[in-house]
Amino acid sequence: MSGPASDAVTADVTADVIVVGYGPVGQVTATLLAARGHRVTVVERRPRPLPMPRAVSFDGESARILAAAGIADALGEVGEPSRDYVWVNGEGTTLFEVEVADPGWSGWPDSISMYQPGIEAALEERGDAQPTLRVLRGHRVTDLRDLGDRVEVAVDGPEGGVLTARYVVGCDGANSFVREAVGGTATDLQFFNDWLTADVRLHTPRAFVPNNLQVCDPARPRTAVSAGPGHRRWEFMRLPGESLEEFGTAENAWRLLKLFGIDESGATLERHAVYTFQARYADTWRTGRVLIAGDAAHLMPPFAGQGMCSGFRDAANLAWKLDLVLSGVLPGRAAEHLLDTYTAERRAHVRHAITMSMNLGRVICQTDPAAARDRDAVMIGVRERGLAAPAPSAVHPLTEGLLDRDADGRPRAPAGELAPQGRVRLGGREGLFDQVVGLGFVLLTTRPPEELLDPVHAAALERLGTRVVRLDAAADLDGVYLPYLARTGAVAALVRPDFYVFGAAGGREGTAALVRALLDGLGAGPYATEATGAGAEAAVSRPS
Repeated sequence: MSGPASDAVTADVTADVIVVGYGPVGQVTATLLAARGHRVTVVERRPRPLPMPRAVSFDGESARILAAAGIADALGEVGEPSRDYVWVNGEGTTLFEVEVADPGWSGWPDSISMYQPGIEAALEERGDAQPTLRVLRGHRVTDLRDLGDRVEVAVDGPEGGVLTARYVVGCDGANSFVREAVGGTATDLQFFNDWLTADVRLHTPRAFVPNNLQVCDPARPRTAVSAGPGHRRWEFMRLPGESLEEFGTAENAWRLLKLFGIDESGATLERHAVYTFQARYADTWRTGRVLIAGDAAHLMPPFAGQGMCSGFRDAANLAWKLDLVLSGVLPGRAAEHLLDTYTAERRAHVRHAITMSMNLGRVICQTDPAAARDRDAVMIGVRERGLAAPAPSAVHPLTEGLLDRDADGRPRAPAGELAPQGRVRLGGREGLFDQVVGLGFVLLTTRPPEELLDPVHAAALERLGTRVVRLDAAADLDGVYLPYLARTGAVAALVRPDFYVFGAAGGREGTAALVRALLDGLGAGPYATEATGAGAEAAVSRPS
């Protein structure tokens, strides 16, 4: 769906959505909404983007979201496959190692090392190209009031004043003004560590084997990773008893970098800072017409690499739901229910990622020598006996929210799974599925769509902007989709705009029930099945 609804409220507001904060999560949120035709105003307190990186990697699902935001071509310029990740103990013995899949489940490498300012520059350029997106840099939100049918936002700055919008999304970081303004509570898991981060430019490029290294040394836990093409990062944990002030100095950074053979003669220290890693999440991510995303909603240790990735998932989840609401497809009560699923779905996801990050951190940050020896013995023994399981995923299937469910209310497999992505050939075009087919709801099938959909259900899916796509072996270039459907025993799968499977079906009756379940879940039944004059053929035609 695209374009704002023409209702009485729209005439009284200056934007459909005000996004507060224009870091990567705010950029993706604003761009996804503006690309759907909605009027978006961004309020960002910094007059210009931060010139230095904070995050250094993202996963394949995040790459898929960034591609959906329109910067697929830039990912290869400012990112590179992470390749490998190895843990060693203080003596250099390998404890754990993993080769990063390329491509992975989402059609992109499962991990991509990136230079964050490059990603932000690409997103900024993409945002500048959106005619309905307005960015106010050097402006600060000083107050906001939810008036029931709109939100008033007081903005201090050259173009400030009182702005009004149908919704506000706070992407304004860990110290979020928006979160504090609505008085939300948070669950704090009381997990803290101070780490010194050093971003370094080497004067002479060199290869690093492994490309990403975690040293689980009780004498000094430390990390060395790629930070994108031409960039490297080293990180060091502050030990008990060390002065925070002395630990964060440039002199100490150079002293610690010598542990990796890096000194001033061959490198430039571009940035160094001490971060206190935390583990907490907001209990409510929506209050009326005000929502939060990214670090405003959650903070987690970096050990699973899921902080920024979780923010991108927030943006993808929220954008399609706000799109349906703003477009007027859903009646008021259904719109409220759909937006409530944002908190339920994302909070459960984030809890899993935070828990995994904390568990990894407890292993990595061990400073007791005896406990570290016990850890090493277990991990080395498991590895030598070939018993090591695949690296656990930081991404958990959806269990809450808008999913096809059985009679007991449980998600009916494969509902809640992240849908795979491979290369396809359709309508004379070839490439990754999302770029060839387009974005939005997708009904993926191995059968002629007219055998599965009657005209009423076809029209309902069309009204929701659904892409109905039939794939055969010739079109499924990487052999991704047909085996996936076969494993689930399905001939059709209905995928949400954020790439999560709503549900799957085994035939015409099952597909009809699946579509009804979606419409019922959206509360859109009477609206989405209105006669539109479009028959099944129009609804199932492949996009050009």
